[in-house]
Amino acid sequence: MLSGKELISATRPYAADSTVKSWWVVLSTSLLLAGAIAGTLPQIAGIHVPLAGRSACSLLTGLLLLRLFVIYHDQQHHAILSRSRLAEYFMRFFGVLSLSPSSIWRASHNYHHKHNSKLRSAHIGSYPIMTRAEYLRSSKRTRFAYLFMRHPLTILFGYVFVFFYGMCVYPFFNNPREHYDCAIATVLHLALAVLVTYCFGWPALFLTLLIPHFIGSAIGSYLFYAQHNFPGVSFYDRHGWAYEKAALESSSYMKTGPIMAWFTANIGYHHIHHLNHRVPFYRLPEVLKKIPELAKPKTTSLRPADILRCLRLKVWDVEAQQMVGLPKV
Repeated sequence: MLSGKELISATRPYAADSTVKSWWVVLSTSLLLAGAIAGTLPQIAGIHVPLAGRSACSLLTGLLLLRLFVIYHDQQHHAILSRSRLAEYFMRFFGVLSLSPSSIWRASHNYHHKHNSKLRSAHIGSYPIMTRAEYLRSSKRTRFAYLFMRHPLTILFGYVFVFFYGMCVYPFFNNPREHYDCAIATVLHLALAVLVTYCFGWPALFLTLLIPHFIGSAIGSYLFYAQHNFPGVSFYDRHGWAYEKAALESSSYMKTGPIMAWFTANIGYHHIHHLNHRVPFYRLPEVLKKIPELAKPKTTSLRPADILRCLRLKVWDVEAQQMVGLPKV
């Protein structure tokens, strides 16, 4: 039975991408996204598109934005196309368009991987975690800010709070020199909104830009949350923490059907991704099959009951060693 660092070593043979396959997933998803975006417009090559068809394309655009975002996430980890300058430039451009510029994404997300499940630093690149005792002795203002960041409506409106403000506006004003691409993303997004409205009208603003970003960001924000806030998750102080233990005990395996697995680019295999982030997303199911020790992870799903169970978790109870609901003040 493999354990600890032996498990990390066992995943290394799978941490190699196929250049052809990686380019295929990038280009095919990008072309599908471009086609879906075109389908949200009133006319395509002079042909009128009915509202029902445009609405369906708007939904599809949101899901494809989500898929390409996870692929972007893989490339930023250097799991795919790590030696391609073209891929780097393309993905940086996509990062700006998707309101997740490379400078803030890499800084926060790499930190998150190195410090996953540490109580004192779990909030960077993820949702904040307070212990029950910390919450009870905090001021009303601190409690409000904490609960606001973890609130279901904040997650639902991740387009505004997580991506537009959290990954663009705030980082730029906090450190303009380092995160200048966040300003570019903010200005470009607003400019696109004006341009789409001017050229195609208000319906296009919603169907082409706002609804797709709302859908992709809402699902993405919830995935951020549920991958590390689920029944059975573990958190540690500095002395009890180990990288491989955090990957397996503090990262969920989100069970989805094949359609959502495709749209989420296998990000549900999150325990394996945290164990070795250099494994390309399309090889994660292979790792689960080939390494028996990874086949019984802590799980959740996108079923409504599981979503409610995750959203009800508020603070870490040190004595019970589990996430619990909101304590009475």
